[in-house]
Amino acid sequence: MANALDVLRERGFVKQLTHDEPLRTLLDREVVTAYVGLDPTADSLHIGHTVPIMAAAHLQRAGHRPIVILGGGTAMIGDPSGKTDQRSMLTETQIAANVRGIRAQLDRFLDFADGKALCFNNADWLRELNYITFLREVGVHFSVNRMLTAECYKGRLEAGLSFIEFNYMLLQSYDYLHLYRNYGCKLQMGGDDQWSNILGGADLVRRVEREEVYGITYPLVTTASGRKMGKTEEGAVWLDSARTSPYDFYQYWRNTHDADVARFLAFFTFLPMDEVRRLGALEGREINMAKKILAFEATSIVHGIELAREAEQAARALFEGGQNLSTIPTASINREWLEKGGHVVDLLVQAGIVASKSEGRRLIQGGGLQVNQERVDKDDLLIDLSFVQEGRIEVRRGKKQFVHIRPV
Repeated sequence: MANALDVLRERGFVKQLTHDEPLRTLLDREVVTAYVGLDPTADSLHIGHTVPIMAAAHLQRAGHRPIVILGGGTAMIGDPSGKTDQRSMLTETQIAANVRGIRAQLDRFLDFADGKALCFNNADWLRELNYITFLREVGVHFSVNRMLTAECYKGRLEAGLSFIEFNYMLLQSYDYLHLYRNYGCKLQMGGDDQWSNILGGADLVRRVEREEVYGITYPLVTTASGRKMGKTEEGAVWLDSARTSPYDFYQYWRNTHDADVARFLAFFTFLPMDEVRRLGALEGREINMAKKILAFEATSIVHGIELAREAEQAARALFEGGQNLSTIPTASINREWLEKGGHVVDLLVQAGIVASKSEGRRLIQGGGLQVNQERVDKDDLLIDLSFVQEGRIEVRRGKKQFVHIRPV
């Protein structure tokens, strides 16, 4: 079996690491427990969050044991990394609901049977800390001068860094110490914006326990256009099917830029790298085959093979002349409303296609709306029962997002 570090590096997951050869030797010598952390700021992950989970999954497939920390404790503080303003404070009730939502999604990536992977909420130990004891045991090992040079804090100093956020590095570092003491964890992985926090944790374990532990960061993934991974004009691409339908999830990957195909196949699928390289080398019209495989594989992981097949069939029906339209996402509208008639923006809001009338107007003004294959140019277009064809109104948002609205 290949060394797990080589697997992660070949697939693009390694941006920085603390010690190359010692970590490689450790991964060859023993089953290594490694952790990734996710702060539960929403009740679902979006696809940008799947990078650390996929890294953990590849580590598990190489014979090691991943731990996923859902940061119910650290979420009460707020990670300042990559933020120009302080994060909104969530209530304990909100955080608990978010933890439950995310935990339910992790089984799609990792095998938790028989302790092969573990998942914890760091609120379970952080909330029990005695502040004075914590400062004496942990705070004494951190230099304020050094912390202020860390990227996670440096960018916030001019705008204003609150004291509560300043504690974040100490708490995340304590997570590493806790996991080392209780589960023998020797590796932390995270995004490159977490490098300072990962170094802080590894240094804390070394100072307190006199043991060497390791850290890896993966690159912050963006698209060829520079857009943050998982972000679209319509918002985030969520793993929760109630937020992003399996069809729309599939279409996100299907619309991948040619330059991103090989990289995304490596990051977001379990295909062997020889196959990733073969597909990534395709050019011209043939690259569409690679995009279909990327879309199917990524959707299969998150939503299962059956829903991935339905999304694939729906896309084929719309774009390749197929016949099965039953798997296109559907919404409903009150038949009485259609009998009276109403403006198209009201239809979009009631069907849940847009969040507000102003969003609907912007969509129309940008030329991004079609109803029954006709472009809509006016936001006061009246929609009534005459628009219902074969039991539905076909709405197309943007290039490839379709919804069938059915009267009920």
